[in-house]
Amino acid sequence: MILHYFCPVILNLSMRLLTFLFLLFLLDSGTASRSFREGQMNFTRIREAYAEKEKTVIKTLAEHSISRDSLRIYLRAFKTEKKIELWAKNSSGSVFLPIKEFPICDISGSVGPKRRYRDLQVPEGFYHITDMNPYSKYYLSMKINYPNASDSIRGLRGHLGNLIYIHGGCISSGCIAITDDKVKELFVYCIEAYNSGQEEIGLDIFPAQMNDSNYLDLTSGYSKDKDKISLWADLKKNYDLFERYKIPPTVKFLPNGTHEVSEPLAIKNLMITDSLMNRRLLIPMPKRHGNDLVHLSPEKGSSVFPISGTQILDSTMFRLVDEAAD
Repeated sequence: MILHYFCPVILNLSMRLLTFLFLLFLLDSGTASRSFREGQMNFTRIREAYAEKEKTVIKTLAEHSISRDSLRIYLRAFKTEKKIELWAKNSSGSVFLPIKEFPICDISGSVGPKRRYRDLQVPEGFYHITDMNPYSKYYLSMKINYPNASDSIRGLRGHLGNLIYIHGGCISSGCIAITDDKVKELFVYCIEAYNSGQEEIGLDIFPAQMNDSNYLDLTSGYSKDKDKISLWADLKKNYDLFERYKIPPTVKFLPNGTHEVSEPLAIKNLMITDSLMNRRLLIPMPKRHGNDLVHLSPEKGSSVFPISGTQILDSTMFRLVDEAAD
């Protein structure tokens, strides 16, 4: 009798539990399937940014044959020139292309890194975006990972400061202010990159564009400041390598606060050396063998294959192009 009484009760509770678990599964599945972009649309200012800037962003990307669904971006900021460069490519692409320049409305301090709390300096060095803030007092803001490993070693320990952002408005106290209008557009680019699978958006901050002339002026003007000279030497190498390959260089933070800056991994994997001239690498000239050309390989000896002319590796696009043979 007891078993007969409790069976319907147990069955009813079991059905309720199964229903609850099923609904929980559906809720969890729906949340997991939401894209990063969809999650950001919960915020009013993000919706406003998309309403104003989405069409412009997608049009600009399309003009460079870049899809929003495979977008990868890289940022460079220059303090003296007061601008942020946005570079982009498809995830399957080899090199980054210049997409947009955002003028900096206000930037406090002078050239040189940030070394302590309330020095009003904008950092210099190798950074990335760590947070997207839709509730900023400056409309929208993107947090920079200051202090990085180098800053923590070279700055005033315990008093390094933090909370460094790229944000809207036109007031800077150690941050980079680019106006509300521009930060909306930059926000859309960043959200699209995260939405398409980019895990980290790199941001390198320079005292100025590090061409040879500017670098000479900087190092001459601050020749006795070993801290600046050391950092700028690393930034100069980074600048030159990116200008050459259009791929962000590999940066390793060293225990003494300096950096090991080297060719991008993609370049190393392709075994391309420093014999680059005018952004092109000349592959050894094949020799003619009858109507064909013989390509001399130092490792494999000679192989015969038809070729229309000298093959040149164009480093700006990393593709093989043919030039007519003499």
